[in-house]
Amino acid sequence: MSGPGDPPEGTPEGAPGGGEDEYRSVVFDESFVRAARLQEFSADERLGEHHSPAVKTRHGWLRAGGSRQAILLVLLIVLAFGTAVYMGVRHPYRNPGAVAVQPLRSSVVPLAPTGAVPGATPADLFAHSPAAHFRIGAAGVNLPEVRRTEHFSDGQIVAALSIAKDYVVRSSLDPATLTGGSVRPVRLLLDTGQLDQFDRSLAHPDDDGRHAATGWLVRFDPEVTALADKNVRVNGTLSAAELSPDALDITADYTFVYAVRPADGGRGDSAGRTGQGVGKATPGAASLFTVRREVHFRLGRDDLNDHRLEVQQSSLQAGPLACSSKPADALRPLLAGQHAGDDRPSGTDPYSRSRANPSLCGELAATSRPNPSHPIR
Repeated sequence: MSGPGDPPEGTPEGAPGGGEDEYRSVVFDESFVRAARLQEFSADERLGEHHSPAVKTRHGWLRAGGSRQAILLVLLIVLAFGTAVYMGVRHPYRNPGAVAVQPLRSSVVPLAPTGAVPGATPADLFAHSPAAHFRIGAAGVNLPEVRRTEHFSDGQIVAALSIAKDYVVRSSLDPATLTGGSVRPVRLLLDTGQLDQFDRSLAHPDDDGRHAATGWLVRFDPEVTALADKNVRVNGTLSAAELSPDALDITADYTFVYAVRPADGGRGDSAGRTGQGVGKATPGAASLFTVRREVHFRLGRDDLNDHRLEVQQSSLQAGPLACSSKPADALRPLLAGQHAGDDRPSGTDPYSRSRANPSLCGELAATSRPNPSHPIR
């Protein structure tokens, strides 16, 4: 039996025998070392007065903080991915290759009559006029047959024509627009690049070819003229053509015939009113006022999605008007019984450089007036 200092497996072979060996207490064989339990302390623990575990346990709040950071990171990734998808589907910026929006160019030409303006009831006037067979209101603004182009489908062309039709109806047939009311329905259809020009034209009209209110829409001076019949007669065409691989050109060429009368409370004469011709309007009588309007629109692919358009060019001829009626802000028709008098188209001096674009005026053909000799059909 081994002594108190013997290794667990006895005295190793070849070791000095006997408990009297002075080195017996400090010599350990391999089996003793393997059986021993060792613990290694860190440098800080070895320097300190008290021993502490080498590995510390993480507190619960630290684990929770890490979870919150992980959740926040996931949310940021999802948000960035969603934003990228949204911007790819519909972004607020125009195509970098898109053509810049051009300002409207417009002309308004008054047509002066050669005699007194005929007056009667609206029904009689329409029945004896070239507008007898015109359609009424929006029914007269029809879409043509559509054929796809090289870069635009049938559906895209129909969409462009429909937007142009909306503009024609809102700007030429809406009673509120015609009588000086709200222009918001017209404004909503314009490309955002033309809104400043439109607002300036309505606030400060000018016949400079860019800022005539009547270049954008048809409207009468409500202090002078009222509608005798809200059923406007309309005749004309809409057409579409491919302008470029990214744009369509829509042309609206229409004739509008309005039945008008003196405004309620108006004096119906020319005294103190520039451009109202000569003579007093016939009480209770209506007269016809004709507008020929040709408008060119440009619609890009973004415009089709936004239901907007660019009004690029507008030509308006209207009568009976006095040449001095100043139609840039509103139209002031000569009413039943009135005539232009000596207010005729003035001469133009090509040598004068005082004004590059003089005001234009034409003569209203006698064939455009109601003719009582024509039977009512």
